[in-house]
Amino acid sequence: MNFSKKLRQLAVQLGLTALATLPGFAYAQAQTQAVKPNVVILATGGTIAGAGASALNSATYAAAKVPVDKLLAGLPELANVANVRGEQVAQIASESFDNETLMKLGKRVSALVKQADVDGIVVTHGTDTLEETAYFLSLVIRTNKPIVVVGSMRPGTALSADGALNLFNAVSVAGSKDAAGKGVLVTMNDEIQSGRDVAKTINIKTEAFKSQWGALGMVVEGKNYWFRAPVKRHTAQSEFNIDEFEALAPVDIVYSYGNVPRSLVDGAGKSGVKALIHGGTGNGSVANRVVPALQEVRARGVQVIRSSRVAEGFVLRNAEQPDDKYDWVVAHDLNPQKARILAAVALTKNLDSKQLQRIFWEY
Repeated sequence: MNFSKKLRQLAVQLGLTALATLPGFAYAQAQTQAVKPNVVILATGGTIAGAGASALNSATYAAAKVPVDKLLAGLPELANVANVRGEQVAQIASESFDNETLMKLGKRVSALVKQADVDGIVVTHGTDTLEETAYFLSLVIRTNKPIVVVGSMRPGTALSADGALNLFNAVSVAGSKDAAGKGVLVTMNDEIQSGRDVAKTINIKTEAFKSQWGALGMVVEGKNYWFRAPVKRHTAQSEFNIDEFEALAPVDIVYSYGNVPRSLVDGAGKSGVKALIHGGTGNGSVANRVVPALQEVRARGVQVIRSSRVAEGFVLRNAEQPDDKYDWVVAHDLNPQKARILAAVALTKNLDSKQLQRIFWEY
């Protein structure tokens, strides 16, 4: 029971009903409310804002149908943990996210975290590219305030919908002081994940988001339990600032597979990109017929970055390919889609391959 309620009850018990209605009691109540953190929810659409034809439709539904005001109205429990307000930044399925949408979202997040009356940010997002947006924000937003990206694997109309609890947990984490300084976070399935490390690994189940390095913690009934902290550079320690650039550098991805032709690299390398991510097999392996194509791409000034299509592990420099000789970069433990995000941010600056490799080690 809060302090103002105790005072009001005591006054009533003493027969001082009029005293219980004095402005001082209202002020005490307002002070109690002010103790709650202020969290802004930036909505972008996705399954968490989706709707199906019936409660049995957990995998077939229309995404990005429910606006943020209705999303919040359907979860009054949020008022128990924070003073919440929402903004609709976009209303799309996340596979349709593009660089312009990322920039629009990032600029808004950057503006909000500068406000003294904002303690944390939640971004609701479709799950298909959620990991990319979370990593992007961790690279370009200069703040220690908690930023949490959240989605759901089932629409709110489905039986056992996961979105409401995921969103409640996201607001709870975003408003908690112990989440500050831990970079951009993702709350899904009761876990608190690093936005850098997490990836969507399953396309149906609610435990879809995992990190090969493990979760940072758990959130249970509005309480955070932390087990580890991120060590890579992020947010307030980042050398990148979204306020200092207006567009991301063009970067594309080419995936390898058995019988892969060099024509894929030839085409992508001539499309005006600043970097080409090669999603190789195993330890970022490159087929013998593709090596010359990547060498030619690099000779034209395009950065070549070796990643791997394998879900876990990391790419070793000068293993499988002589990266020093070819002047290539390795993506470390970043999957191809996250390597694209880092390269697109980093190459907003004029960097050589050595500087770019240093960035891949540090971020």
